[in-house]
Amino acid sequence: MVNWGELGLETLGVGVLAVASGVSLLIGYLTPFGGVVAVFVSVGSHALWFQIRSPNLFDTKIVTALASCIAGALVCLGPGAFSVDARLFGRHELIIPDLSHPET
Repeated sequence: MVNWGELGLETLGVGVLAVASGVSLLIGYLTPFGGVVAVFVSVGSHALWFQIRSPNLFDTKIVTALASCIAGALVCLGPGAFSVDARLFGRHELIIPDLSHPET
């Protein structure tokens, strides 16, 4: 059982940010912002910018690096086709030109 009185304000803040970014990434709403927050939470939790008094998921460097890379890739790739962002802002089609057969 968690004793909420023993947890510091920093720990609760990091937890709220982690849950908010996770939900944002899960439903695909504001994906770039949720990904950036997820990177900062994972790196900040590992670097102990926040004094977390609970068991830390990001206690090793490899876990922190993998979580940061995945969140960074989501920032770069953006939301999927079935996300809230795609519904609000429309789906975009990328047209990649074929450079192997240039038109002359």
